[in-house]
Amino acid sequence: MTEELKGITVKKEENFSEWYTQVILKSELADYSAVSGCIIYRPYSYAIWEKIQQEVDKRIKKMGVKNTYFPLLIPEKLLTKEKEHVEGFAPEVAWVTHGGNSKLDERLAIRPTSEAIMYDSYSKWIRSWRDLPLRLNQWNNVVRWEFKHPVPFLRGREFLWNEGHTVFATKEEAEKECIDILNMYTEVSKELFALYPSLGKKTEKEKFAGAEYSLSTEFFMPNGKAIQGPIAHHDGQKFAKAFNIQFLNKQGKKDYAWQNTWAITTRQLGVLIAIHGDNKGLVLPPKLAPIPIVIVPILIKDKEKPVIEKAKELAKQLNAHLDDRDYSPGWKFNEWELKGVPIRIEIGPKDIEKNQVTLVRRDTLKKEQVKEDKLKEHIEKTLENIQTNLFKNSENLLKKSTIKAKDTDELIKAIKNKKLVKTFWCEKQDCEELIKYKTSGAKILHIPLKQPKSIGQCVYCKHPGKVEVLIAKSY
Repeated sequence: MTEELKGITVKKEENFSEWYTQVILKSELADYSAVSGCIIYRPYSYAIWEKIQQEVDKRIKKMGVKNTYFPLLIPEKLLTKEKEHVEGFAPEVAWVTHGGNSKLDERLAIRPTSEAIMYDSYSKWIRSWRDLPLRLNQWNNVVRWEFKHPVPFLRGREFLWNEGHTVFATKEEAEKECIDILNMYTEVSKELFALYPSLGKKTEKEKFAGAEYSLSTEFFMPNGKAIQGPIAHHDGQKFAKAFNIQFLNKQGKKDYAWQNTWAITTRQLGVLIAIHGDNKGLVLPPKLAPIPIVIVPILIKDKEKPVIEKAKELAKQLNAHLDDRDYSPGWKFNEWELKGVPIRIEIGPKDIEKNQVTLVRRDTLKKEQVKEDKLKEHIEKTLENIQTNLFKNSENLLKKSTIKAKDTDELIKAIKNKKLVKTFWCEKQDCEELIKYKTSGAKILHIPLKQPKSIGQCVYCKHPGKVEVLIAKSY
C-alpha cells in the first residue's frame, strides 16, 4: 500500500461520514463483515476495549459487584413478562425459531439485554433481606436488529458492553447506587477517554423501556450530532413485580425488591474516534492507547547498526514498540499518525552523536529534541499533558457548541447550524414530540442534573417551563 493510499483522503470538517469510515478502516480498528450492520472488531480496537473492560471492572469490583454470565438465548415467555420492557425492544429482537431442521416449540430471543433471563433466576435466589444486595454484572455481546443506517461502533446490530443488574432491599440504596455508577462512568469518560460529558436525566419518552428513570452521559461530536454514552437506570420495583422478586424484609413482611441496570458499550470507541481524531487519523488518549510510544529508527546506509542497537535499547527502557520494518521512515510516520499513537520517537545517526532523540506528540504534531538522559521523565510528563490537552479540547467542543434558545425559531436555527441547544421545557410530551417534528429530528437528550435557579418559558408552547434541557440531533 502506498503512503498516499494509506492516509486519509478527505477532511473531517468537510465530509465527516467519509472521514470517519476511512479512519476506522485504514487504522485497522474494524472491518465490515458478511452480516449487515455487524462489524469485526480487529485486534487494535479490541485492545482498547480490553483496557476499558479492565478499568471499569476494577472500579465495579471495588463497589462490591461480581461478574457472572447468563445464556445468550431468552425464551419468549420470559421476554414478554414486563410489558413496557418488551414493547420497547420488540422491533429490535432477533429470534431463533429452529434447532437444525426442527422447529422449536417456543421462539428464543437473542438477547437485546438480559433482564428477562437474569431476573427469572433472581426470583429463585432472593428470599430474605439477608440475600440482598445482589449486585451482578456481565461482560457480553447483545443483538438489536435496528433498521436505521448502521454506523460502525456508533450504531450497530451487535455490540459489546457490560450490563450491571443489581437488587436492593430499599429504594434509597438503589438510587444511591444509580448515582454512584453514573459518577463512576463519568470518571472513566474523563480520566481514560479524555471526553467531557453532560450528565442528566432522560425524559419519560427517552428513558430505558421498563425503567422508572434513566441517568445518562451525553457527548457532542464535531459533526453536530449528540450521542448517548454510559447510562444508569433505576428500575424501581417494575421488574420485581413482573418477575416476582420478593423477599422477607427485616420486619418479617414480604416486599418487592428495588433494582438498577447500567452499561457502558463499544459505542464509546466511536465517540473517542469522532471527537479526538483529526485529518491524519486517530488521536488516542495515552491511557487507552494499545501502543503509547513507538520508536522509528532513521537508517542511513553504512550507519544502520548503531541506530538499530540504540533503538532496541530505548524500546526496552521505555517499554515502547520498535518499528524496524522495511518501510521508509515517512511511510511509518504516516501509519503511526493514522493509528493515533500518542508519542513517536525518531532516532538517527546525528541524534546518537548528540545523545538525543526527536520526539513527536500526536495531538499537536509538535516536534522537539530531547536529551537521552531526560527522555524517560519527559515522556511521562508529555503523556500526561496529551491526556489533559485532549480532555480540554473535548470540554471546549461541548461548551463552544452549546447555545441558548428562547423560542422555536431560535431552536430551529441553532439545530440547522449543528449546535447543542440549552433551553427550557414544560415537561409535556406533546411539546417534546412537536420539538422533534419542528426541528426535523432533534430531540431532548436529557435534563441536566445541574439546573439553573430560575426557569424561563417553554421553548415551544411558551407556558411556564419546569426544567432546562439539552436538545440536538443524535445517533
